[in-house]
Amino acid sequence: MTVAILGGTGDLGYGLAVRLAHAGITVAIGSRDAARAADAAARVGGGATGAENAVAARDAEIVIVTVPFAAQVATLSGVVDALDGQVVVEATVPLATAIGGKPTRTVGVWAGSAAQQAQEIVGDKARVVSALHTVSAASLADLDHVLDEDVLLCGDKKADKDAVAALIEQIKGLRCIDAGRLELSRIVEQLTPLLISINIRHKTHAGIRITGV
Repeated sequence: MTVAILGGTGDLGYGLAVRLAHAGITVAIGSRDAARAADAAARVGGGATGAENAVAARDAEIVIVTVPFAAQVATLSGVVDALDGQVVVEATVPLATAIGGKPTRTVGVWAGSAAQQAQEIVGDKARVVSALHTVSAASLADLDHVLDEDVLLCGDKKADKDAVAALIEQIKGLRCIDAGRLELSRIVEQLTPLLISINIRHKTHAGIRITGV
């Protein structure tokens, strides 16, 4: 399997690339700047490659979007023509930093959530599953850090969520929980600013764990 990570030069995307490549997954890092993507891929190692976003997405079975909310529309609009039935994993959160606000706040999204907005943009070219909103980028990038947390998945097709779970659980210490349909992303995305607030107050990189499942 080849996994494309759009925004792979950013903190979350790079951390994911490090962990997935370490797990033996073929990773293609995407960026608006192919040279920056190639540089990030060289630092990741493990056979990772770097390319412009659309090129990275074209040959990938799963495409993970890790760009800031302010760049989401432009990024997805730029790769739509390269999509052909893939699953798009949307990790974008509508943080208020997109409009100069605080990272502990979010902005309203006309579609209901960033993930639902992504589905509106890609249409029938791909199917969106939201995930990875509560995993620390710093923890992912540090291979010496032992992960032990859950990842909430939202999507409208169980088979797509199963495929995403199978990928994410290649990262040791991450367990995926089916949290429901894509519309539940509007709730899950709000956990990110909550965890940011916790992390600031307690100087940590907190995650979440769902009990009883």
